[in-house]
Amino acid sequence: MLIGAHVSPAGGLEKAVSRGVELGADSIQIFNQSPRMWRPTKYGDDDFAAFRQAREASSIGSVLIHAVYLLNCASEDPEIRAKSLTSLTHSLRVGDGIGATGVVLHPGSAKGGDADSAIKRAGAVIAEALAESDRCALHLEDTAGAGGTLGRSFDELAALIEAAGGAARLGLCLDSCHLLASGYEIGTVEGLDATLEECERTVGLGRLHSLHVNDSMTPLGSNRDRHAPLGEGELGADGIAVFLSDERFDELPCVLETGRDDGRLTAADVALAKRLRQRGLRDRTGQNR
Repeated sequence: MLIGAHVSPAGGLEKAVSRGVELGADSIQIFNQSPRMWRPTKYGDDDFAAFRQAREASSIGSVLIHAVYLLNCASEDPEIRAKSLTSLTHSLRVGDGIGATGVVLHPGSAKGGDADSAIKRAGAVIAEALAESDRCALHLEDTAGAGGTLGRSFDELAALIEAAGGAARLGLCLDSCHLLASGYEIGTVEGLDATLEECERTVGLGRLHSLHVNDSMTPLGSNRDRHAPLGEGELGADGIAVFLSDERFDELPCVLETGRDDGRLTAADVALAKRLRQRGLRDRTGQNR
């Protein structure tokens, strides 16, 4: 597992690599532009080359881009959908340029409207963004289920993939906090097994390409997206250890998004995640004896 962290590309894309290395990360995630602004950051071939050179000289094994929070590919407003298409396409093209493993996307929200229609709208935008970019994969992130957000279940994620044309470039990013909040008991070996078996039946584990590891401030089935530092939420150290040690997640990039220092991630947070993974692996070995 490539345990890493969300880092800033401020000052130049290549700066994100050195920040990841400073944290002891094996993978990094970045925003390709301000997460709360529509205006894209313009990058050119020199920026991409500098990033690739920095990464090749580092221990960073995987890079994710997180699409900005403003996107709602499922919006009923044609202007919002058009802006979402432009921004998502830009993210994928930056992903092409830097050799990213994938772009992580919150699929959108029905905003209280009909979910089936919202899924069709989101699928059309996603399909067009893929058609306007070359290689970079798109990872649909599961959601906590608040406010009509799409992707709260594997059935909805499967429907989104189908609505987007089922391209091979489409995959999943599973977030531990979101899974718990949307009703999946992932804090025990048995619960995580059941969750991944459902994922296999409905979507297929072959489409599972990345992970977010976050603890949750709110309990199972709360439908509230509130991250907590690792070990300090409803999953706790035991639940996080279970999540990180599942062999079906081996070799996937697994990114932390929430730290202890005012939410800022530190090397201690990444080190804790790696220790919890090792603890979980030892516990599983003991259970199998």
